[in-house]
Amino acid sequence: MGDLLRSGPAPRARLRELLAGPGPVVAPGAYDALSARLVEQAGFDVVYMTGFGTTASLIGRPDVGLLGGAEMVDNARRIVAAVDVPVIADADTGYGNAINVVRTVRSYEQAGVAGVHLEDQVMPKKCGHMSGKAVIGTDEMVGKIRAAVAARHDPDFLVIARTDAAAVEGLDAALDRARAYADAGADLLFVEAPTSEDDIARVARALAGVAPLVFNWAEGGRTPPLPLDRIAELGFALVLFPIGTLLAATAGIRSLLTALKADGTPTAALPGLPSFDEFTDLIGLPEIRSLEERFGP
Repeated sequence: MGDLLRSGPAPRARLRELLAGPGPVVAPGAYDALSARLVEQAGFDVVYMTGFGTTASLIGRPDVGLLGGAEMVDNARRIVAAVDVPVIADADTGYGNAINVVRTVRSYEQAGVAGVHLEDQVMPKKCGHMSGKAVIGTDEMVGKIRAAVAARHDPDFLVIARTDAAAVEGLDAALDRARAYADAGADLLFVEAPTSEDDIARVARALAGVAPLVFNWAEGGRTPPLPLDRIAELGFALVLFPIGTLLAATAGIRSLLTALKADGTPTAALPGLPSFDEFTDLIGLPEIRSLEERFGP
């Protein structure tokens, strides 16, 4: 897992294989290389690089379009280097027009990710579960999807088309957009933030057979938290759990700091934490020692 000297199947082909399987692929969110390693070590087959979490971890700010493409790609590159499983990355709006999308897709592909999702929001964008979103025209987004498909060098690189139109123009308009994005060549469709189970089921019925579907199980967001077996029953191919790791890390750090502030030392919090040796094993020290023995004098 995440070995410096890698072996194993190509991540993009592996992701295609997983998505062709009988049930939904579960992709927990990672906001940095360490959280990505933890996702992989927990036994998950895919890592999702969350834009929300990337923004929070890099600059300590909300997901409102403050990061640029270079910052997002740099984070994706570090995450890919830390794990052996496929990484799907948030690519926001592509950071500009269709020409910018070409560069964005090339950059993410060079970083080693297995696929990206692009959304039809106006820049600066917002997290899909925030209010105040605006969307570009359907024709403009179709051009951006076509540009993304044309830009990839590896045919296994996935282009996921996300629409945020449900909150702006209504669900029917979002479904029309999704169909247009599929016609433009998108590999998967992602209708963001349906607000009821009935709407989720409508998405699944309306787009069945058009393209595989993404379900964003945004922790605490506007979409109802359906059980995984219900999501599978509806036919979704990919399920993202974008920010649970970020929220858990926040809670853990806050608890440690509370103990440190109250007691003057973190002793009371240490029983719930990994030991030093356990943590160094987790981040790959045994591999480093093995390589030292193999290549050292």
